[in-house]
Amino acid sequence: MSKLEQILILDPPADLRFRGPFTDVVTANLKLKNPSERKVCFKVKTTAPRRYCVRPNSGIIDPGATVIISVMLQPFEYDPNEKSKHKFMVQTIFAPAAATDIEAVWKDVKPDDLMDSKLRCVFELPSENDKVSDVESKPAPVLNSSKADGPVSVNDSEKKKMMEECKRLQTEVSKLNDENRQLKDEGLRLRRSQRSEHLTSNSSSALGLESRAGSLPSLLVVIAAIFIGFFLGKFIL
Repeated sequence: MSKLEQILILDPPADLRFRGPFTDVVTANLKLKNPSERKVCFKVKTTAPRRYCVRPNSGIIDPGATVIISVMLQPFEYDPNEKSKHKFMVQTIFAPAAATDIEAVWKDVKPDDLMDSKLRCVFELPSENDKVSDVESKPAPVLNSSKADGPVSVNDSEKKKMMEECKRLQTEVSKLNDENRQLKDEGLRLRRSQRSEHLTSNSSSALGLESRAGSLPSLLVVIAAIFIGFFLGKFIL
């Protein structure tokens, strides 16, 4: 009996290309499209499980749906003279109508119901021209003109703190200006009240002197009248 043809459409169909440098994790994406009218179970396997991380590595694809598989190559020391022998295989089966446990489906699957596709891994390093174009395409960093020792980066939280500090300082300056204005007004009122009190005391003292000066002649008249009466009494007697 002939083997079933793969129902899923793979993109890329044959090669998974990983572009270096390989000093960090390098990811290649694999698209699985289900063009059929039935649900399809899939599972992704590799010949080097310690070198790759696959997410998701299994699942169910609905009719007409597409799933993107992320294949992450772990960092390693790349040798351009060494050819990669790593391979991946995508196994698929039509999901039973009442399937609830995927593991049980794969456990009970018959070899004749399996469909698979194989992909080989290709490692690529960027060429010198690609490196030059990458450098040219990157924008130049913005330098802080106030300092000559290099660019200064300020994140959003620091900017927010600086804005809040500026607002707080502006509020304090406004309060100090108001207090200074109030102190000036109070000093002006005190000087005015002191002047009015000084004028009032001067006017009252002047009035006292006038009353004393006015009462002095009347006192002399009374004394003179007493002496006149005294002398007249002597002469009459």
